[in-house]
Amino acid sequence: EIEEVEEEEEEEKEYNLKATCLEKFANKSSDQPKKPTGKVVGIIRRNWRQYCGVLQERDANITKSIILTSHFFIPVEKRIPRIKIETRQYENLKNQRIVVAIDSWPADSIYPKGHYVRALGPIGEKMTEKEVLLLEHDVPHLQFSKSVLNCLPDPITWSIPEEEFKKRLDFREKFVCSVDPPGCTDIDDAFHCTDLGNQVYEIGVHIADVSHFVKPQTAIDLEAAHRGTTVYLVDNRIDMIPNVLSSNLCSLLEGQERLTFSVIWKIDCIKAEILETKFAKTIIKSKGALTYAEAQLRIDSKEMNDEVTLSLRRLNSLAKILRQKRLDKGALILANASEIKFVDVESETHDNVTQIESKQIRETNSMVEEFMLLANISVAQKVYEELPQLALLRCHPKPSHANFDLLIKSGKSKDFIIDVTDGKSLSKSLELAHDSQNLYLNLMLKMIATRCMTSAKYFCSGKSPNPEIDFPHFGLATPIYTHFTSPIRRYADLIVHRLLSHIIGDTNLDSSHVNPSKIQDICENINYRHRQAQYASRASVRLHTIIFIRNSKKLIEEGYILFLRKNALQLFIPRLAFEANYLFHPISDWQFDGTKDEVVHLPSSTIFRQFDPVMIELSLKNQNNQLCKGLEVIDVKLIKPKIE
Repeated sequence: EIEEVEEEEEEEKEYNLKATCLEKFANKSSDQPKKPTGKVVGIIRRNWRQYCGVLQERDANITKSIILTSHFFIPVEKRIPRIKIETRQYENLKNQRIVVAIDSWPADSIYPKGHYVRALGPIGEKMTEKEVLLLEHDVPHLQFSKSVLNCLPDPITWSIPEEEFKKRLDFREKFVCSVDPPGCTDIDDAFHCTDLGNQVYEIGVHIADVSHFVKPQTAIDLEAAHRGTTVYLVDNRIDMIPNVLSSNLCSLLEGQERLTFSVIWKIDCIKAEILETKFAKTIIKSKGALTYAEAQLRIDSKEMNDEVTLSLRRLNSLAKILRQKRLDKGALILANASEIKFVDVESETHDNVTQIESKQIRETNSMVEEFMLLANISVAQKVYEELPQLALLRCHPKPSHANFDLLIKSGKSKDFIIDVTDGKSLSKSLELAHDSQNLYLNLMLKMIATRCMTSAKYFCSGKSPNPEIDFPHFGLATPIYTHFTSPIRRYADLIVHRLLSHIIGDTNLDSSHVNPSKIQDICENINYRHRQAQYASRASVRLHTIIFIRNSKKLIEEGYILFLRKNALQLFIPRLAFEANYLFHPISDWQFDGTKDEVVHLPSSTIFRQFDPVMIELSLKNQNNQLCKGLEVIDVKLIKPKIE
């Protein structure tokens, strides 16, 4: 504690010195604009929450001879200091993940004071660590309350009300089908394509009408608004709305009559130009719930010529034209690393074994994407046109030129010129950056390009006064965009459905949806929830990667150097779609040369450059330090080139 107080005093001295320098600099006359500087003088409201972590280990001899009640708690969140707590349960909790709440932070103490809340389970166990990642990323994951469940209809007795048949378009005879990943139960989109003759296709994108079941200001709506999005983890998902709706009454299951909200176009099948657009509440009866692989087989098969297959072929041919049009406008096709799926395979001789399945990208993936994008763009245009102050839109700001410095430098290391003048130039540069000696080079450059991007976000049009600057979606190269096609799993889409329903005269707007400030508040929450859901998903992948390595004991994998660091090589492992760090040890054996963009291992004179291939061994090792007590971390060893 004395050492930390001294460090704090040194930091205070350093701060005072910097402040003095800034003051002197500010007093000097200069043509350069002065940057405002400030100092925190008080905390109005503390943003405390409950924290997950472990108890700091105590000397076993001391704990045997005396009962200690005062202990330090070490949070998982590294930005939070140790917390002093009082408990007599040290022996029971020392190997547990626990939750602690802060009670106070005395002005004369480096450490806040708190109290023990509950235990989550043994450190390192899958269920325990899964609970930790959900809590740490603030993902609402408790069971739905009774008040929420009371809003649901009985799935056994429910049927489409008679009045809905009278006011909706009946598309039950259309050859509608859905295309989704294997095992998907929350099917929220389907489509059909009919040849009308004269080179004109009728195309319908049909989206689950969740707004029929989730009414504004009800308990289920408030819960969905709070959750903001469905969170997809490796081994399960945390639904935004109860399973009765997400996987049953709203899901567009094969052979089931379902309520939908549809965008229907008449499109020139040669030029892929929209001739007419219509928005309508509809009823469909899906003729097929296909996987991407099944849809691709139908398209490629010469023997299959049923109406669903013909519809898929028409959609696929149009999607190719639409995709090329987007690329010509400057749309970006960024990182598309093969996603991995961890599956538990039952074994007769061992416990369930975790294995890896890779996601394969087919034409049908792109086909679905193109028509979802087209529907979202059409709806965005309509909602903004009719409700210019209330439209819930999604923008992707153009990154500054400086954001791309890392990408430009990375491309230059392999003699590729990356032009970042605009989206079209960037897209073209990335597509040309291929190396026959390194099949993953293009993928890694796109991964780096993704990191250079700003984050897309939801916003209310009434709170953004400059449409030309505030509205465009840089990545998709469209001047306006929104989300309409996934109301089962995104609350933003549900709001857009309500706005569009009002526009076509089907429903009136609720009072919570007529104020731009309230719409903006909704946007802020779903932006936050979406970001946290992404972090939780990545943490879940890392957790299962550790479990996979643990089951495999040791893995020999092909990797590539994604980045050179002063103290490590940051490696990309394609088969696992995973990144790992090879830390330099001892660091004195390594020399980082920023001018040449290389790292040299001095004892062996081995030179490492960005994108070089390596063979590595992955294993697990236990951490001895307090921050990672009892946890296994991934240990990386270089096999080729071998470093002794």
